[in-house]
Amino acid sequence: MIKQLKADFARVFGGQEETRSFFAPGRVNLIGEHTDYNGGHVFPCSLDIGTYAIVRKRNDTTIRAFSKNFESHGVIQFDLKDINYDESHDWANYPKGVLWAFNNAGHTINQGFEVLFYGNIPNGSGLSSSASIEMATAVFLNEMFKLHIDMIDMVKLSQKAENQFIGVNCGIMDQFAIGMGKENAAVLLDCNTLNYSYSPLELDQSSLVIANTNKRRGLADSKYNERRTECERALNQLQKHLSIQSLGELSAETFEQYKNYITNPTDRKRARHAVYENIRTIEAAKNLKAGDLDGFGILMNESHRSLRDDYEVTGKELDALVEAAWEEDGVIGSRMTGAGFGGCTISIVKNEQIDSMIANVGEKYYKVTGLNADFYVVKVGDGAREISTSNV
Repeated sequence: MIKQLKADFARVFGGQEETRSFFAPGRVNLIGEHTDYNGGHVFPCSLDIGTYAIVRKRNDTTIRAFSKNFESHGVIQFDLKDINYDESHDWANYPKGVLWAFNNAGHTINQGFEVLFYGNIPNGSGLSSSASIEMATAVFLNEMFKLHIDMIDMVKLSQKAENQFIGVNCGIMDQFAIGMGKENAAVLLDCNTLNYSYSPLELDQSSLVIANTNKRRGLADSKYNERRTECERALNQLQKHLSIQSLGELSAETFEQYKNYITNPTDRKRARHAVYENIRTIEAAKNLKAGDLDGFGILMNESHRSLRDDYEVTGKELDALVEAAWEEDGVIGSRMTGAGFGGCTISIVKNEQIDSMIANVGEKYYKVTGLNADFYVVKVGDGAREISTSNV
């Protein structure tokens, strides 16, 4: 892979000078959905697919960027003295945003460079290709220019790039999972405090299988904002009776005792999901640490039912994929992952039954929706880093 990408770099940019190679993974959230903005926990892992960057410094302040995923855009060129959002620069606004965030934080980058990107994260899969290219950029800037920024600060700067430069109001989970990911481990992250711990993701004779609904997610943004508002209303009513800052602080017992103070039944359902999903996520991390994969799978299934019934963000396509997976032998657990209304499901499946699971679930899904799902068997990989030809 790296040898081919270096050959592509030479073809695009010419010259014989030495390049350096970097990689940032994609990520998937195993459990803990719509908990981040409710003061709860998420439980993502980084994957073995992601974004590669081949980089070489220049002797001026010009930056030339090329993506093998968007070859029709050609080489996109700009100057270090002119880092502004430019719609015509399309995908290159993500690395530009990281440059902008680094500059604003006082980190000096005084030389241009040439960079070739290539991502093998499937388009539109919801596995966070935007955060992956941001973190690949952050790591190569840090290493190439000897900036000595620690990983969590790079995570924060990359999130700032997406929030303020790109204009997408994402939480910190994507960049955190990509920057702080560990091979064969998932990370339990408190989105309020950024306290985190790792749980070994020893799948033994099983694998992670991601299924993409291939449904356009037109509702996701508006419904996301709607759910946030519903949870905020519920919190405001509870705060008249409880000293809390977020729904994520509530135990099941306290919620059950005070839930009727939430007068709107829809808001009450949304709050119930936020509270119980946070509890499930913490419990899931304990299960993995104890090696209880079956217990983890049961919590995944409960998570999906809550997202379907209480939070109402699944929709026909995601439900069809998950419910078909539940019927298959060898499926330990399955749920939607991401914002909802399309996107992906994540399942843990015993290896000997992966082929039959994919065939059967794909067929059932097509009968219900008329859409073909794409399936990806993925491994849990390390976080963003510099790589050499020998360890790829």
